[in-house]
Amino acid sequence: MATSSHRRSRRPDRRTGRRVPVVTVVAVAAVALLVSLVVAFRPGGGGDDGARAVEPAAGAAANGTPTASPAATASPTSSPSPSSSPSPKSSKASGSPSPTGTGPATPSAAKPAAPAARTASGTASSAGRIRPGRTYTGVATAYDIGDGNGACSFGPTSDVMTAAMNTADYDTSEACGAYVSVRAASGASVTVRITNECPAPCAAGQIDLSQQAFAKLAPLVTGRIPITWSLLSPATSETISIRYKTGSSPYWCGIQAIGHRNPLARLEVRTSAGWTRLARTGYNYFLSEHGAGCGSPIRLTDVYGEQLTVEGIAVRANVVQPTRLQFARH
Repeated sequence: MATSSHRRSRRPDRRTGRRVPVVTVVAVAAVALLVSLVVAFRPGGGGDDGARAVEPAAGAAANGTPTASPAATASPTSSPSPSSSPSPKSSKASGSPSPTGTGPATPSAAKPAAPAARTASGTASSAGRIRPGRTYTGVATAYDIGDGNGACSFGPTSDVMTAAMNTADYDTSEACGAYVSVRAASGASVTVRITNECPAPCAAGQIDLSQQAFAKLAPLVTGRIPITWSLLSPATSETISIRYKTGSSPYWCGIQAIGHRNPLARLEVRTSAGWTRLARTGYNYFLSEHGAGCGSPIRLTDVYGEQLTVEGIAVRANVVQPTRLQFARH
C-alpha cells in the first residue's frame, strides 16, 4: 500500500493508442473510501475529535483558542480562589502562647485587628513566658549580688532575697520585679524577687539565686541543685512608684515602674491618638523615642490583665515618684 500510494497513474500513449492498466489506482481509491466510512460511523466518532481536545472545562468561557498545556488553563484575568489567599494569622506575632482564658476565634478575626497598644484588656491574661498558675523545672545556682543592683535597673537594695533569671525567662525584662517561690528536692523553699538577668550559659528554667537565698535550700558548696519554681502574688504594703530615666524630657523619655506586686506586662501613655504602648528595653525601661506621652497619664497592665492609671507624674529625671496604687493579689 505504501508503495502504490506514491505511484502516478499513466496517461494514454498517444503514439500507440494503448492504455496502461488502472487496476492499482482503483484499488487504492476503494481502500481509502472504506477507511473513511469506518471512521465516520464508529461509536463516538465524527469530525469533531480535534475540537474536543481543546474544549474548555466546565464553567470556563469558551474562546475557540486551544490551550497550550493543562498548566495554562487558568485565565490571566480570573480572580484567585479563597483557598489561595493567605489565612489571617493569629495575633500571636513572636511564637509565645496566646493568653489564657481567651475563647475560640470568631469570624470577625479575618478583619484587621486593632493595634495591641490601643486595645489593652483588663480581664485577659497578658503573661509572657512566666505565666500564673504554672510550675517550672530547672536548676538553681548562686552568685554574689553585691549592692543588689542588676539588669532590671531598680538600683541598690538591702534586700538579699533576690535572684537573676535566665535570659529566656527574663523575656526582655518582663520578669523584672516578679516574686517567685523556689523549691528544692529536699522540700526546702525560698521566695525571691527577680532583679537581675543570668545570661548564657544559664539555661531556660535556671535561676541564679543570691548566696543568702541559695543557702536556705542547700549548702553553698553544693553549687548546683535541681529545683521547681512558680510565680507568686504576695502580700505587700508597698505601692507602685514611677521613675523617668536620666535624660528624659518632653521630647524623649524612658519610664519605669517600681514596686509592683505582679510582673508588669505593658506600659502605655496617653497621647492625642489615645493609649499608646511603649517599647520595652532589656534594662526595664519603656521608651518614648519622640516624646509622645512624656508627662502624660500612664497606664500599667500586669500579667493578670489588671490595669492601673497613674496621673499627675511630671517628667523629673531619675526621681522616684510614689503613687497610691497597687495591683490586686492573686
